[in-house]
This record gives sequence, C-alpha cells and structure tokens, in this order.
Amino acid sequence: MRDDLLELLWEGLRQTLYMLVWASFFAIILGLILGITLVVTEKGNVLEARLIHKVVSFVINGVRSLPFIILIVLLLPVARWVVGTSLGPTAAIVSLSIGAAPFLGRIVESALKEVAIGKIEAAKSFGASPFDIIFRVLIPEALPALVRSLTIAVIAITELTAVAGAIGAGGLGSLAIRFGYQRFREDILFATVIVIILLVQAIQWTGDYIARSINKRRYKLE
Repeated sequence: MRDDLLELLWEGLRQTLYMLVWASFFAIILGLILGITLVVTEKGNVLEARLIHKVVSFVINGVRSLPFIILIVLLLPVARWVVGTSLGPTAAIVSLSIGAAPFLGRIVESALKEVAIGKIEAAKSFGASPFDIIFRVLIPEALPALVRSLTIAVIAITELTAVAGAIGAGGLGSLAIRFGYQRFREDILFATVIVIILLVQAIQWTGDYIARSINKRRYKLE
C-alpha cells in the first residue's frame, strides 16, 4: 500500500458524499413533485388534468431516454449558469439532480399507485380536499414503499457520481479512472471499488431499516 492511498481515498469519498447528499436532496424533491403530479393528474384522480399528465410524462420519458453521460454534456451550460462552473463536484450536482429526477418520478408514481383506491374514495366521501388526500392519505399510506423506492434511487445516484467523475466531477469515480486506470494504480482501483460497495450497502441497510421501522410503528397503531 502506498503512502498516498488513504489520503486520495478520503478526498474521493468526501467529494462523492458531497455530490450524493446534495444531488439526492434536490432529486428527491423534484422526483416527488413529478411523481405526485403524474398520479393526481391522471384520469379519474383527485386533480385530473390529462394535458398536464401527458406533458409531464413526455418530458420524463424524454430525459430518461438519454444516456446519462450525454445528459451531463447537454446540461453543462445549465450547470455553468447555476453555479458558475461546469467542472467539479458542485457543477455535477446540477446534472445529477436533473438526470435522476425523472427516474425518481416514475418510482414515486409506482409507489403511490400501490395505495388502495378505496382509501382515496373514503377520504373523498368525508369531504377531504385534494391537498388532504395527497398529504394525509397517499403519501402516508405509501411511505414504506416510497422509502424503499428512494433508497434504490439514492443508490442509482451513487453509481451516477462515478459516471460524472469521468468528465471532471471528481469523487471516487474520477479517482478510479485517473489514478487506478490511467496510472495503473491497482491498489487505488480495487480500494475505490470496495469503498463504493460499502457505501451502497450502507445506503441499502439504512433504507431497509427506516422502511421496517415505519411498518412496525404502523402495525402498533393499528
């Protein structure tokens, strides 16, 4: 093991965590908005608006159809406008957030559709407003599924940070490419792989734990 290995790994991990936390935060907000919009505006739902539903669905499908590395290149001017640069972890957050949001929107939509229609109809019969149905019925009932879905999305964002590292975003992906591959540092290459695996495992364990805790609390209340 060379003397600089731990130092390089720590810096790469720090940059990856920085991108992951902020990109996940913004992507989850955007994804929730997109997913909720898809569900409540579809035919027969609480805020039926077929045109809005079709437009949002079309945009999501369009963004998701692009390979992420191409999407990053397309979003470079946006990143430069938002944060003042197109390089580094901060610029990558813009691309990661926008790139992951459509995927998140679809899995949020899927989780919300698991809520029994009878519960929504019951809320309507009691005079609940669309706002109440969304935030007091749909989201609470779908919460365990949402947590699991969001866990999958955060893991996907972790993988995307490695892709972003290929074009100057920094992080573990950049470390593996610049030092591990291009400079033939096998110690760095294997170490970054191990760290990424451990990071993904930690995210999955945390998501599963939160989902189980929500389910246990719900069963106790029932």
